[in-house]
Amino acid sequence: MDSAQVSDRRAVGDGPYLRDTVRTAVKILIVGHFAVGKTTYVGTLSEIRPLRTEERMTQAGATVDDLAGVRDKTTTTVAMDFGRLTLSDDLVLYLFGAPGQKRFTRLWNDLARGALGALILVDTARLQESFAVMDIVEKQGLPYAVAVNRFDGSPEFPAEEVREALDLAPSTPLVTCDARERTSSTHALIALVDHLLTLGQEAQ
Repeated sequence: MDSAQVSDRRAVGDGPYLRDTVRTAVKILIVGHFAVGKTTYVGTLSEIRPLRTEERMTQAGATVDDLAGVRDKTTTTVAMDFGRLTLSDDLVLYLFGAPGQKRFTRLWNDLARGALGALILVDTARLQESFAVMDIVEKQGLPYAVAVNRFDGSPEFPAEEVREALDLAPSTPLVTCDARERTSSTHALIALVDHLLTLGQEAQ
């Protein structure tokens, strides 16, 4: 899918309602470890006001949420994030952001039901935390792409080093993005959609 096909949300935004021309709706999971930028990512891309289930973090959660290496984190998702992105007159994506803490992994079974694939966000400063997330996605049988979310101050590595560190299959897309910036976030999503289309064609 060429990036030129992605509609500008100001052009397609019809408020909370879908256009009558929409014929295909696709469910996509946005996943990643704790504090990797999932809520920001969904909010950046959503053409509607995103649904968020964030709660303020308290001292009581300090024993279960590891804040090591986390930058200015004051809230956390406790259920999911939800957004919508229209790619063309007849295709719309529903984006479901899953919470990253281990204690919420049971929610993933429900969130993954009916999903076509997943975009896994990772932070180069905490790559080791991505393995548990990737294991869950693979156990769900979901094809996925990986997007390195560029945080200020995070180390930068060549793509091949990141691919090797995460033990990615050669066919798994690996891209970079800034979850705060719409264009690069869109390109990351397109990489996943292209991957899903390729897998679908190969299965025919």
